[in-house]
Parts: sequence; C-alpha cells; structure tokens
Amino acid sequence: MSTPEFTEEELRQIEAEMERITVDDVLLQTVVTLLNLGARKSGLAAPPGQEPQRDLDQLRQAIEGARALMPLLEQRHADKLGPVRETLSRLQMAYAQLAQGRGPAAEPEGEGEGGEGTEQEPGKPGEAGPAQRSGRLWVPGQ
Repeated sequence: MSTPEFTEEELRQIEAEMERITVDDVLLQTVVTLLNLGARKSGLAAPPGQEPQRDLDQLRQAIEGARALMPLLEQRHADKLGPVRETLSRLQMAYAQLAQGRGPAAEPEGEGEGGEGTEQEPGKPGEAGPAQRSGRLWVPGQ
C-alpha cells in the first residue's frame, strides 16, 4: 500500500487545519461518536422497519469510553455538556435494562424511584445503595 502524495497546497491546508483544531474539539467529537455508536449497538438507532442488532459488550465499551473522557471536557465546558450527559445517561439506562433481559423502555408505573412497590431500605456505610442494588446505577466495570 503506497502513501498518498500531497501537493504543497494540500499540505498547507492540512497544516492550517491542524493549527485551528483543538484537543477539546477532538475529545468532544470522540465522545459524540462513542455515544452515537453506542446508540447503534444498543439497537436504539436501528433504521425504521429494521430489527435492531444489539451488541451489549460494544455498548458497554462505548459508555465506559465516553465516561472516561467526560472529566476532561467537564473542566472547561461543563455548562455546554447537558445534551451529552443526557445521552450518556439514556444509554446507561438502556444498557442496564438490556443486560437484565428487558428492552429499553419506560418503567411501568409504581416501579420507579420512590413509587409504589419500591422498598426504601437504609443502607450501611460501604454497602451498595438501593439504586446500585436494583441495577439502575451504572458502576464502571460491573
């Protein structure tokens, strides 16, 4: 495989682009790409009329990758990341539901946080809380 030959003008354009782009731009684009790919791997972004193809391992990896990069973006752009955080949260919920053998859907009435049928047991220090015990809390690596 040969390497492409660039004209001097093309090389100048590439250099100008490299000067313009920031690491934040690349981090944000990477997080958005991971979230879009995660949505696809969850089956949430299947084309209309097509059966969703799910890959939970790939979905988990996309979520963990996005979560790993978020602190780097939060330092300078926390006020602009609301939609990214919301998408990440939705993917985490979809993963939790799919991993438990349920499809991603709204919770039935009475089964949400604090609703009927939900026991609120106080936890002991160091123990998993009710959200983690229920499987609703995303814990990286679990």
